[in-house]
Amino acid sequence: MSDELILVVEDSDEDVEAIERAVGRSHPDVRLEFVRRGDAVLPRLADPAVPLPDLLLLDLNMPGESGLTILIGVRAVPAYRAITVVVFTSSTDSAEADRCYAAGADSYVYKPINFALFQTVLRGTIDYWRSRTTSALYEGSGEAAGNVSQIVVPPPGVESAQA
Repeated sequence: MSDELILVVEDSDEDVEAIERAVGRSHPDVRLEFVRRGDAVLPRLADPAVPLPDLLLLDLNMPGESGLTILIGVRAVPAYRAITVVVFTSSTDSAEADRCYAAGADSYVYKPINFALFQTVLRGTIDYWRSRTTSALYEGSGEAAGNVSQIVVPPPGVESAQA
């Protein structure tokens, strides 16, 4: 991530606090910005006074405008296509994950309830996308960047659902 900014779309106070704690512990150099309502995302991204994030961490199940609607709106704007969108949700519905991937999500990650696992999943997600961004810089220089664009982290006790 070039500017180390993650825009988090999350309506739950508890999840906002957990994300702040988890990312603060694992990546204290990353700036977090929170948007609490889905209908505020596109105006935030369109604001020329603030930088675009490289990573958008998107809750799916919110009151009002859903995460899927936000995802579709973000992917419809060519200037936002370079933003990595990770759906970070408590939903384990595989059909919902498929809809998110079809709409342009880069990853669909299950949001664990246990804080230690929550922290581990967030750390892994950020590290993965940082490495993908770094790898993309080496494309064309002879180094392989890989071709993985979709990762689903299943809930505990479920076999891997990697796409």
